[in-house]
Amino acid sequence: MANKRPEFQVYNSMTKQKEIFKPIVEGKVGMYICGVTSYDLSHIGHARAYVAFDVLYRYLKYLGYEVVYVRNFTDVDDKIIRRANEVGEDPKALSGRFCQEFLYDMADLQCLLPTHQPRVTDHMQQIKDMIAQIISNGCAYAVDGDVYFSVDNFPKYGLLSGRKLEDNRAGERVAVDDRKRNPADFALWKAAKPGEPLWDSPWGPGRPGWHIECSAMSAHYLTHAFDIHGGGMDLIFPHHENEIAQSCAACSKSKVNYWIHNGFVTANDEKMSKSLGNFFTIREVTKLYHPLALRHFLLGTHYRSPVNYSISQIEISSEAVFYIYQQKLSMVSVYCSVSVSMKS
Repeated sequence: MANKRPEFQVYNSMTKQKEIFKPIVEGKVGMYICGVTSYDLSHIGHARAYVAFDVLYRYLKYLGYEVVYVRNFTDVDDKIIRRANEVGEDPKALSGRFCQEFLYDMADLQCLLPTHQPRVTDHMQQIKDMIAQIISNGCAYAVDGDVYFSVDNFPKYGLLSGRKLEDNRAGERVAVDDRKRNPADFALWKAAKPGEPLWDSPWGPGRPGWHIECSAMSAHYLTHAFDIHGGGMDLIFPHHENEIAQSCAACSKSKVNYWIHNGFVTANDEKMSKSLGNFFTIREVTKLYHPLALRHFLLGTHYRSPVNYSISQIEISSEAVFYIYQQKLSMVSVYCSVSVSMKS
């Protein structure tokens, strides 16, 4: 009789409680983690997410699960286009360069490579097919080359975040646009603008909105129903909320069993982010400290709790990693001495 895998619990952001992990298919796990938008070097807030889910990936593999781990790159986006225009670089070249820089950082932090690392620009057909299906199912509409998701036609909107539609203010998280049927409607497809990357579509040339990308790629690699979807807590709304709406509108069988989110890295007790300008890149930290010191620091706090970055804390982690290496070297030295003595 095969050994039974030990049970473990995960906190599910959808149900707001801990649950015993049970995969859809016995012995197999499908996991999708939202990746970076590749327009700059990644900061240690990003690192926390990918180190945390690397631990989960390793643990699942250790338990003997066959894991398909998907982590995407958003390689076409408003931020990429804006940065490319600022520096006079082709958006595709710029995003490709920062995708590679991200991979260097992940290697330094000793994160295992995911099974798949899809890029948005390689999956335009899957994205367009999903948008067409959402329109066909009555949950999206086209206006002047743009396509918007109709939140009024999806009664379960807000299921993950707990937010009500009346709480969403136009301009806060979604662009103000008089053509929308509801101010909370969000873009699935954006009509082409001068000087921007574009792809042909049934609604005219343009590019995808942010949220549809992950819905399409997760379905492509993991089917419409899979086990784990994760990312930082800041992705709960609007990104993951909108993903749920899109995916379920495209396919009634769409389901993620466990939504898992990690806490923020803070600086002076304020969320670290590029928009606030209070961030440290992974590269800045690993130039001064061993990458494993950063990994140790990020794993030293419960993954759902905030962790405040400071020089004193990274110094403590650096000393801890140095101590571990010293102990390992001492053990090797003792082993070698014993081996030599036994041969004498």
